[in-house]
Amino acid sequence: MASRQGGKLKPLKAPKKEKKEVDEDEAAFQQKKREEEAAIRAAREKALKGGAPGGGIKKSGKK
Repeated sequence: MASRQGGKLKPLKAPKKEKKEVDEDEAAFQQKKREEEAAIRAAREKALKGGAPGGGIKKSGKK
């Protein structure tokens, strides 16, 4: 009968990654990075909602 030699082979499974231990310095750095990303995200959302109230400089209708 037909064998499977001509077909597509299944990919091999990647080995599981080992969990590495995180020391205090790395934990503090990661926490600081998360806080900075949250601040940037909040600023971006605020900018999308609208800038300063009042619409900036208004021109008069007179010439």
